Amino acid sequence: MTAVPAADATLRLLRHLSRTGPVPAVALATALDLPRSTTYHLLTVLTEHGFVVHLPEEHRYALGLAAFELGSAYSRQAPLARAARPVLARLVDQVGESAHLAVLHGRDVLYVVEERAAGRPVLVTDVGVRLPAHLTASGRAILADLPPAQVRALFPGREAFVDRTGVGPRRLSELRSLLTEVRRLGWAQERGDVTPGFASVAVAVRDHAGFPIAGLAVTFADGDVPADLVRATQGAAAALARRV
Repeated sequence: MTAVPAADATLRLLRHLSRTGPVPAVALATALDLPRSTTYHLLTVLTEHGFVVHLPEEHRYALGLAAFELGSAYSRQAPLARAARPVLARLVDQVGESAHLAVLHGRDVLYVVEERAAGRPVLVTDVGVRLPAHLTASGRAILADLPPAQVRALFPGREAFVDRTGVGPRRLSELRSLLTEVRRLGWAQERGDVTPGFASVAVAVRDHAGFPIAGLAVTFADGDVPADLVRATQGAAAALARRV
């Protein structure tokens, strides 16, 4: 048993929220085997410091801005990007199309690696670019692996569904149907949702606990999705998961 039980409980609580998304306090207490009073005390302190935010409409708690800033500080060390570059380079050599890796930031995906295939057009998915997650193949691959409550918290109303080209889901029910199809196939796609004339396929990269930490995608001229390209993308995502 740890010599600092309060610190242990706090870290377990934050880790649980990072993996499950918004949850009620009672569910947190049950999952962590903590007294309800202790759970509420921890949530109060974490909320005061910005690591947790209360969602009163849903009677749930979620990670706050301070947790995001802490995660961003880690991401600046770029361990995921370093691990991904050789994997994406091999994928690009294999399929002859440009590939990229993105992570979820709120309702957007943030592109952290891009490997451009020789002779292929310049894409909008450059490093540091943010795009709406529900429109991108990478974002859909990640969202499909998240708990439904977290997806609902990210997209609470129609105002959350921006578009770029006039296509893509416009309400939560449409997004849910799309994500159900992603889970059925085991990979995500978009066709003209981001840039007319281009399509992408993507696969979620999962950590050791099965949580989606990134989406790995390949972009190509819009048309039928080649089965060998999907298999290559799935293989690259699995290889990166082993590396991280």
